[in-house]
Amino acid sequence: MYYRKSAKPVELTQLKLEDVSLSFGGVQALSNISIDLSERMVMGIIGPNGAGKTSIMNCISGFYRPQKGRIVFGGHDLIRTPSHKIAQYGIARTFQNIALYTGMSVQDNIMAGRHVLMKRNFLSGGLYFGRARTEEIEHRLAVEEIIDFLEITAIRKSITGMLPYGLRKRVELARALALEPKVLLLDETMAGMNANEKEDMARFIIDIFELRGIPIILVEHDMGVVMDICDKLCVLDFGEKIAEGTPEEIKRDPKVVAAYLGAKRGG
Repeated sequence: MYYRKSAKPVELTQLKLEDVSLSFGGVQALSNISIDLSERMVMGIIGPNGAGKTSIMNCISGFYRPQKGRIVFGGHDLIRTPSHKIAQYGIARTFQNIALYTGMSVQDNIMAGRHVLMKRNFLSGGLYFGRARTEEIEHRLAVEEIIDFLEITAIRKSITGMLPYGLRKRVELARALALEPKVLLLDETMAGMNANEKEDMARFIIDIFELRGIPIILVEHDMGVVMDICDKLCVLDFGEKIAEGTPEEIKRDPKVVAAYLGAKRGG
């Protein structure tokens, strides 16, 4: 249903996690996690509830600070980098729980995603002349292109909080794209959607990767989706990486089967 051709193997690593460990008091959320995201790759991070999937996303985007390890992107170690700087470097994300400005229009929510790209100063922005006006027009055109790309033209003026759940998820994806990211983190983008909404979202994710060339890390519980659209899967269980490989390799891995079925792990 969500089939796409696999990306050709490449050598360039876009994002690298090296031995990342995160704990909250006595709870070990992540233990020595290492992941490489290549420039032309959709990577899925899967695992049972509480395995640490969202914790990885939060570490990459700067919401959590790991106690150990490195997260390298574009020559920068992100471990001690503020989240707004990480966004400026080109890492954008969606959230497991929708985080939109519910009282604003769809268009303005997407425009908010471009804040780190805006260069005008307070005076020129307030008076709206010269470069500030030109820049505003450029950003509006970029927003309209994203609206067209994600097929939400009909709701562009609608108040976001009044929209159905599936469309709000799409607006959040649009806002992440507005950052013009070099890496896109998608945290359970399809959670709570019906079959038709999932099919639409999967199609948009494939188009973002293939047409815009943006590498993606995808956290998702729907195994049909991740097996169809991901090049590589990383499997977590209790904060540890228990397997990594292609979807076909992961399907046959006994440790993965045990984790999902609740069987006791060996070794």
